[in-house]
Amino acid sequence: MSGLAAILAGHEAPGIHLWHGAFDVADVRHTVEHAGWGFAHVDGWTVAGTKAGFLAAVGEALHFPDYYGQNFDALADCLRDIGRGVEGVVLLWDGWGTLARADEKAFSIALSVLRARVNDDRRVPFSVLLRGEGPELPGIPSLD
Repeated sequence: MSGLAAILAGHEAPGIHLWHGAFDVADVRHTVEHAGWGFAHVDGWTVAGTKAGFLAAVGEALHFPDYYGQNFDALADCLRDIGRGVEGVVLLWDGWGTLARADEKAFSIALSVLRARVNDDRRVPFSVLLRGEGPELPGIPSLD
């Protein structure tokens, strides 16, 4: 987990990263939470590669409030409030390639919204780990 450990220790900047670590989700959660960070997991394999499935899954994973509207504007709004009481937040998105292949436009918007939160340095650090195979993502570095 060296790439992830570098983020958690502040040696690697938070961001959106490709990650091929084959660790069990429970082990990743333990590592992240042990470092004082919050953890959320989206299983892209089970949300069938749909915009609605992704928006629902990320809202559940990040414990968004009941009023979360499950659209990209609501996602951006709710992302602003995550991370209170923790050093940072890691979102592990397994199977991201499912949405990227099924709905390129929705995936592009999702990345844009997530990137905006990553780049908001007024808030606690936020990193997204894209795990699994998918289409080429120029400009997205690998943690491996």
